Amino acid sequence: MAHPDRPRVLTSASAPGRRGPAGDGGPGRRSSASEGGPPAPWRDQARYDSVVRVLYRVLVLNLAVAVVKIVLGYATGAVSILSDGFHSLTDSASNVVALVGVSIARRPPDENHPYGHRKYETMASLAILVFLVIVLVQVLNAAYDRLVNGGTPRVFPEGIGIMTATLITNVLVVAYEEREARRLNSEVLRADAKHTRSDVLTSGAVLGALLGVWWGYPLLDPLAAIVVAVFIGRAGWGIAQEASRILADEIVIAEDDVREVVRSVPEVLGCHHIRTRGPADYVFMDLHVWLDGQTPLESAHATSHVVKDLLMKRFPHLEDVVIHIEPPPPPSSHT
Repeated sequence: MAHPDRPRVLTSASAPGRRGPAGDGGPGRRSSASEGGPPAPWRDQARYDSVVRVLYRVLVLNLAVAVVKIVLGYATGAVSILSDGFHSLTDSASNVVALVGVSIARRPPDENHPYGHRKYETMASLAILVFLVIVLVQVLNAAYDRLVNGGTPRVFPEGIGIMTATLITNVLVVAYEEREARRLNSEVLRADAKHTRSDVLTSGAVLGALLGVWWGYPLLDPLAAIVVAVFIGRAGWGIAQEASRILADEIVIAEDDVREVVRSVPEVLGCHHIRTRGPADYVFMDLHVWLDGQTPLESAHATSHVVKDLLMKRFPHLEDVVIHIEPPPPPSSHT
């Protein structure tokens, strides 16, 4: 899984790419292999169906874990368990938000959205961030109240056993969701997995605090709630960085890797103005390719097809490549 602090720059590929026409106009949609053919069916339909199935399964498990923790928190009076329960409840809420976002993002490109609707998926991950912030404030308030006013929660072996069971459930959910996020290359699943992973860490801290309270250290209860807040804040920061990278159109594919592919075509003299943007699995690229100024139009057009096909083979997550053909600039202005 990509580190949240670094952009995911694609540098290689291992699967064949899709073919489509090259051009120097506006953004085009991926087309069939034959030139001038009708647009291909929305290629990500199966992917979105898989993402939705994962989210529904995780939603059921998160709801069950949240209800158990909240009931146990009220029964014992442990602010750490109650905070962890509401944290788990936001896992369920974020699943619902993600399902709504994915249902919109799966729509194919249309007249008003020629680049598709994939950024709605990124916006859904930002909604998850909002839930995390709300929970963060609630947890800090509860911890502060317990530190100031005091109080000792009621701890019993059955409660510790229940928290252990919910912790194991969360571990299994995170492993499943992260595996599916990698397989489906879904940022909303990655964001949701980060959220749930923070639940694993906080549940572990709460479980440790319960054992401490049982052994006569009630201060560990609000301290564990503060630990919960730290994990929640860290998860939120990672989601914010990931979403901002996509919404700010940060570079996705390294320019040197693009040049390597383009220059492998004998007719090409060079290229510049290379730009890529979008999620790592749904990338748009545009660039200027240099050909000899005397090249006939039909030959130049055919060469642009060759370049585009090679780029899509090397970087299979490219959704479209827009190529502008031009003669090379004077040597002093090469970039």
